[in-house]
Amino acid sequence: MRPTRSRTTFAADLMEAQMLIKETDAMRVLSIARRLTIPDVKSESAALAPVIEAEMERSRLAPAGPWIFIAQNLPKNAKTLFDWRICRPVTGGDDYGGDLDLIDLEPIMVASARHQGPMRSLFTQGYAPLVGQIEMSRHNFSGESREIYHRWTGQGARYHEIEIQFGLAN
Repeated sequence: MRPTRSRTTFAADLMEAQMLIKETDAMRVLSIARRLTIPDVKSESAALAPVIEAEMERSRLAPAGPWIFIAQNLPKNAKTLFDWRICRPVTGGDDYGGDLDLIDLEPIMVASARHQGPMRSLFTQGYAPLVGQIEMSRHNFSGESREIYHRWTGQGARYHEIEIQFGLAN
């Protein structure tokens, strides 16, 4: 008799996204930087997103893509501080003189995978498999990572689509 896999195991296997190596696009983003811990991201992003949206409206900057969170040296635990930036891609801003950071992100090479599901499984079914695939491929991490929120349906929602990117060193 053949062993069978549970529906839960099968679904988890399907949700493990495959790694894609690609170059990101150059983009201009309106952003705010913070030094925080992983658990702080939830409250800080909720507080800072409306600040960025209000500044975009005040400065007549148009959205040019989904929200992006950028981390430098993302820790493997919940207590270590790291540098984090919440960003919204925008068009315009050549004469921007506001209080927020308007920066141009250069293209970088990344290992990327999409997580589709609830936030509670982002690390176990999104980050962990991608990190494992990168380590198996023998690519080197640059220290920068990004989350791109292609589909966000609010805290506690059962389904989101978040692209995880790890910058690759030369």
